[in-house]
Amino acid sequence: MAIVRRRIDLANMPPLTPEQCAELERLAAMSPEEIERNALDDPDNPPWTEEEFERAFIARDIRTLREKMALTQTQFAHRFHIKLARLRDWEQGRYKPDSALLAYLKIIAAEPELVRQILEHGASGEKAAAAE
Repeated sequence: MAIVRRRIDLANMPPLTPEQCAELERLAAMSPEEIERNALDDPDNPPWTEEEFERAFIARDIRTLREKMALTQTQFAHRFHIKLARLRDWEQGRYKPDSALLAYLKIIAAEPELVRQILEHGASGEKAAAAE
């Protein structure tokens, strides 16, 4: 089944129902303490742990790096010799890359062309390209 994406046309929003208006008024009247208490009491939405926050920030950084390079997940994984499934896990925050992978990603961010050349031609290829 194809995925259909739609954008909300804010200029032509349908009017709110009386129930929706009442709910918005109720929420607007809540104090920050009430909002916090309701959020903590919601069994379907438990608070994030520090590890979950960290995975989310790393996921955002990895996705931003890939998008800045204008590469799809498949292209990025292939170019930098990363397993596609693992890249998807990182970008979706399911797993946190270990420290070596985080360092590798920092190197990719700083010198993507150099990393690509080294992976394609080896370290000696990089020296030959620099000599030209």
